[in-house]
Amino acid sequence: MNASTERLTLQGPAGAIEVLRDTPDGVAAPRGIAVIAHPHPLFGGTMDNKVVQTLARAFVQCGWTAVRFNFRGVGGSAGVHDAGRGEADDFGVVLAQLAGEGPLALAGFSFGAFVASRALVALPPARTVEQLVLVGTAASRFDVAAIPSDLHPRTLVVHGEQDDTVPLSAVLDWARPQSLPVTVVPGGGHFFHGQLPLLKGLVVRHLQAAAFS
Repeated sequence: MNASTERLTLQGPAGAIEVLRDTPDGVAAPRGIAVIAHPHPLFGGTMDNKVVQTLARAFVQCGWTAVRFNFRGVGGSAGVHDAGRGEADDFGVVLAQLAGEGPLALAGFSFGAFVASRALVALPPARTVEQLVLVGTAASRFDVAAIPSDLHPRTLVVHGEQDDTVPLSAVLDWARPQSLPVTVVPGGGHFFHGQLPLLKGLVVRHLQAAAFS
């Protein structure tokens, strides 16, 4: 499904936040809004990262509006890197200004998965998350928050078998105490080179299955 892309600028605690919003064409009422976080800014992570774009395309294909944004200090976003603390604040601003009501999904890749987990636990209790998608979760590098058990059936965690940035064992160690399933891509690396169509298919199937559950 094609998307119409809109470039926005929001005001956050560190200044401007650069945002791209992809809206599915031919859909009178999108299923909801998915906010997607990018990988580590100090290692080249931006909202244009190929995994982040793949996640956005998967959500759009399933009828969601996909919102990507640059963390502080990246691209047109003001400020400097803040080791996840300020980035979680940036995520919260995007949620408040662009996804304040209606069905909500959160997603993130690598460092972005860590930030999405922190944004999740910071949500007001009355705010329900319909879907959570975490890819290449940086569990060996950051204190990724545990996922509430009632959200487990609507959570997809994907990791590459041969990820040499975040070892699969670290993600399993994070997921095991929660009894949270992890989908492992055989032979997959951290950036899923050559396997982005497979990654997109996994996300699409998850979202489609949830829509009919």
